[in-house]
Amino acid sequence: MTLEERINADIKQAMLAKDKKKLEALRAVKAAILLLKTNGTGNEISEKEETACLQKLVKQRKEAAALYKEQNREDLYEEESYQQKIIEAYLPEQLSEEEITVQLKEIISKTGASSMKDMGKVMGKAQEVFAGKADNKLVSTLVKQMLA
Repeated sequence: MTLEERINADIKQAMLAKDKKKLEALRAVKAAILLLKTNGTGNEISEKEETACLQKLVKQRKEAAALYKEQNREDLYEEESYQQKIIEAYLPEQLSEEEITVQLKEIISKTGASSMKDMGKVMGKAQEVFAGKADNKLVSTLVKQMLA
């Protein structure tokens, strides 16, 4: 079952359950996927592109939630946090910081990186390995710590 089919099935379930909050989050995901599909190339979207799209939506929700929290808008903060959790359910299992660190050590040894000058090489490999499984911001921070 593709991501789009899963989303459609979950939208139907949310409609039957009259769960408006979940329905709103799922419709946002569906809209983003439809926009991705109609980008003009006529090609099917890959799983990698779907994952990237979901990560973008999660990142948007996190940033909006942080902003609302900062401005003491608890109602809007809770809404964004809820939508973030719903969208994250469709992402692959995220790796822990320890698992990322272990794999980064391997990448650094394979690429022969020894200083901050080699960060680009390490990040290029890391993005291939961690695609959809880890937050790039966290990976970048860990790489900087290891190469410093």
